[in-house]
Amino acid sequence: MRVAVVTGASSGIGQSAAVQIARRGTGVILTYQGNRAGALDTVATIEREGGKAVALPVDVGESSLFPAFRDEVLSALRVWDRDTVDYLVNNAGASGMAPFADTSEELFDSLMRVLLKGPYFLTQTLLPLLTDGGAVVNVTSNAATFAGLEAGYSAYGTMKGGLAVLTRYLAKELSPRGIRVNAVSPGSTRTRIAGNAFEHHPEVIPALAARTALGRLGEPDDVGRVIAALLSDDLAWITAQDIEVSGGYNL
Repeated sequence: MRVAVVTGASSGIGQSAAVQIARRGTGVILTYQGNRAGALDTVATIEREGGKAVALPVDVGESSLFPAFRDEVLSALRVWDRDTVDYLVNNAGASGMAPFADTSEELFDSLMRVLLKGPYFLTQTLLPLLTDGGAVVNVTSNAATFAGLEAGYSAYGTMKGGLAVLTRYLAKELSPRGIRVNAVSPGSTRTRIAGNAFEHHPEVIPALAARTALGRLGEPDDVGRVIAALLSDDLAWITAQDIEVSGGYNL
């Protein structure tokens, strides 16, 4: 059985991706930071449908933890009698906004650690475990594109833009091993990001839907299915792409 590592899979896009990947017959090692209950819910959903999953805690904003996390991944792989993984999904995220003039170094650095440095060095740390012919998917954002530019997200969008560039470099450098690297760039999606903003402020949803060509807010499964598809053999001739998954936001 193939095995995937999916970071930040206790809710939202990561949770959906983990479930969708498992439905395609792949085992899942999923990570969480503070939401252990959500991670166990993801595991329960996968196992209820006949799959196998293991949840591990890790803070992707603390790269010093990555070697120990790699050892935990190796231990978890015993569930599948494996010592390698086939896929990596760098999804774990953080949010924060401020006008450019008011963006503090603290906010900038905290977003950088989770959104850019984290995926960079976590991928590097797990690379020896990644099989030849495997695949990586990074979750970027349309905040780094013209379609999704919104005042107040300069730091967030900059980090996601950096991750999109990293995607292309990884695709180039890992290609001799047959490893494909792509990214998905979600638009407005109903997740728990920004303190579960959509649940607390549902009044913003109609305006976002009105700006979306397909007329609604994105759901986690809209993105999770694309991530699972990019890992599959069906899309094995695609690499170095950042695919916008936004329903045509600002089209």
